[in-house]
Amino acid sequence: MPVTGYSDRINHAFAFAAKHHDRQVRKGTRLPYLTHPANVAVILTRYGQDEQTVVAGILHDVIEDCLREHYTREMLEQRIGEKFGAGVLDTVLAVTLRDTDDDGVELSTEERRDDYLARLGQASDRARWVCAADKVHNGSTILADLKRTIDPGTVWSRFSAGREGTVRWYRRVYERLAELGFDAPIMDELRGVAEALEEASARTAAMV
Repeated sequence: MPVTGYSDRINHAFAFAAKHHDRQVRKGTRLPYLTHPANVAVILTRYGQDEQTVVAGILHDVIEDCLREHYTREMLEQRIGEKFGAGVLDTVLAVTLRDTDDDGVELSTEERRDDYLARLGQASDRARWVCAADKVHNGSTILADLKRTIDPGTVWSRFSAGREGTVRWYRRVYERLAELGFDAPIMDELRGVAEALEEASARTAAMV
């Protein structure tokens, strides 16, 4: 069933995410990090996704971004599983970048991305929805920030992959989801974001 209004479970997910993302801000801004999972939830709700998917969208970055002195990856996985169920945990794990592979070998940044794309092949449609909504919001945020600045280099420099690597990543995610046969309506929006980033990148390159 799609989400139609207030949900106590969604409220608990927001409280959980707020606790673990506490004091984190969006890259290159002063915006509380929670604005990102909140927007992912809005996007998923806009497309009529069910409560389970929206909850996973709210929690999708907790394991990846909230490892701290008192919280190991194993602890966060256990807490999410206990509070929100194995289905939500599986979805969150499917869209979490991994630092090491199944054999414990440390992955480089590019290998982490390759691993992420490979694991989408075994992911559920629910996880693919969260993946797409995540990239739609992140990419749209980059585009909005580019419109607000006279120096696009300050936006692109936030990302370790640089302008070209960042833009290529969004295209790669879109193409991987399409390759897997994920043809949900959000794919049109994701393609539009990828194309707009490519156009913005070309404009930046022309300025140099």
